[in-house]
Amino acid sequence: MIERKVGVVGLGNMGGGIARNFHKSGAPLVVWDVASTARRAFEGQAGVTIALPGDMAATCSVMIFVVPATPEIASHFEGDHGVLARAAEELVVYDFTTSDPRATRELAARAAARSIAYLDAGMSGGAAGADSGTLTLMIGGDKAAFERTRDLLSPIASRIFHLGGSGAGHTLKLIHNMVLHTIFLATCEGGRMAEAAGITLADMIDVFNVSNARSFISEVRFPRHILSGKWDGRSRVYNLRKDVSMAVELAGALDSHVPLGALTRDFLDEAIAQGMTDTDFTRLYERFDEIVEALSNRETSR
Repeated sequence: MIERKVGVVGLGNMGGGIARNFHKSGAPLVVWDVASTARRAFEGQAGVTIALPGDMAATCSVMIFVVPATPEIASHFEGDHGVLARAAEELVVYDFTTSDPRATRELAARAAARSIAYLDAGMSGGAAGADSGTLTLMIGGDKAAFERTRDLLSPIASRIFHLGGSGAGHTLKLIHNMVLHTIFLATCEGGRMAEAAGITLADMIDVFNVSNARSFISEVRFPRHILSGKWDGRSRVYNLRKDVSMAVELAGALDSHVPLGALTRDFLDEAIAQGMTDTDFTRLYERFDEIVEALSNRETSR
């Protein structure tokens, strides 16, 4: 049983599952979310305290932020009652967001000035992985702080990689998501082509999954969330566009060429333009042809 106290800030699709797995492990747990409805799910549970992030920082060995992006973390760092002012000795902060690593390094430097270790931890596994405690974590930052707290992550992650200095985890997460979402759209493209040729999508996926075109997308996403008719990938089109856009921007800063990533970004931009901001991303399969047509018309009109 984990005896050191763990804090989780952000109790949504990802953070809720992470917090529940810490609780199941028996770890003393402190939680917070700006939404009272999210906090309510943890009220009255033995071994769980609900506290503001500043109060959490004063009592926890590890704090994990599972919030939309770096600005939300920075907002909790400010002031006399914020994390930076109230942090306990040897506090380690884990940033589980998908963020621009340049912003991550700036926040890590601010934390280091207060003797707080700040590690960026990109996640793979989605909400299902958060629920089951089988996330893959891509971590950057102080390796000694990571080794000191690695065991605390065991209830939520089955594979953990330390990749280098501050920002390395978030860098690889952006690369990972750019490749992942590009594979998703390529599989959608293949599926639409197969259906146009009179081959069922289910048959194409069955063949892919015993052939060299298989991927997480063909093995998991299509069977569970598209062929099932559930359309429940549990992530919005907005989130895909945000991640790929950040990856393409970072590639530019690195003087690295990502033309396929840029095409994926453009496709997602068009999906947003067609009103799909808050739509589950699996629905992109249904709308694939009209999004492509709109993109083609736009290119033709230039």
